[in-house]
Amino acid sequence: MDLLPVRCDESAYADYVGLFAKCFPRTSKFTRDYLDWLYRCNPDGQVVGFDARDGGRLVAHYVCIPARAEIGGNEVRVLLSLNTATHPDYQGQGLFTQLAELTYATGASQGFDCVYGVANANSTPGFTRKLNFQLVGSLQAMVGAGPVGIDFSKLTSLQFRRTWSAQALAWRCASPANPLISRREHDRTTFLAPSLFGGACMAVAEINDSPSTVTALESNAAAFISPLRLFIGHVPAAAQRKRFFVDIPKKWRPSPLNLIYRSLSGRFAAIEQDAFFLHFLDFDAY
Repeated sequence: MDLLPVRCDESAYADYVGLFAKCFPRTSKFTRDYLDWLYRCNPDGQVVGFDARDGGRLVAHYVCIPARAEIGGNEVRVLLSLNTATHPDYQGQGLFTQLAELTYATGASQGFDCVYGVANANSTPGFTRKLNFQLVGSLQAMVGAGPVGIDFSKLTSLQFRRTWSAQALAWRCASPANPLISRREHDRTTFLAPSLFGGACMAVAEINDSPSTVTALESNAAAFISPLRLFIGHVPAAAQRKRFFVDIPKKWRPSPLNLIYRSLSGRFAAIEQDAFFLHFLDFDAY
């Protein structure tokens, strides 16, 4: 069994597409163009990860995506734990854990401060027990209309918050799997993506930024936009404003999501439960 760094070339993409099709036959987003966009074109850096190959055959794959975040008041380079797949014939052999540890060691050597991710209830224990991740807290899931209700002035002293450059936002909006709608609204930019019932509900995220930063992001202004909004993420209690949203009961959620975190530098060991801000742009929900 050879454990090798991931590659961004046509031969590797063909292997990755085939493995994802085998592992997730009901998911159609893992195309060659999507993987090239995600792995190679990210302005924050190319993918970091490892493959397991048995006699040249790809049997397991794990990657993290470079990003930037403000952690403890400092902007640092971070990794977002994302795609993982193990061929059914090779599951239960510990390959994911081996690939993950190699990925984190490589990330640490390249100067990444931490790795974070959003895991469902089934995968969270594997990260916390086998890979020493912290379970920071559960994400909110709400439906409603209008603004999410965020006081951005109260987000200045958080322990974790993803940061976005204009280039990174433009890249994120251009996902081949699901391009986003973005528009400037007063002191913030709203991002929307079809999420439920064929677009009858729109996933929503909001960031505060200067108009000059987001001018190039205005997109699909004439497209149909449902008034119904779905917010998945976390707004700290101190930053919550009045809003027209209600919590979705956990029993109605397909799989409650959790923020998980692991320091690679040792500089900021843990995140407090209500000291982070997160929305769907910051992970791979849509």
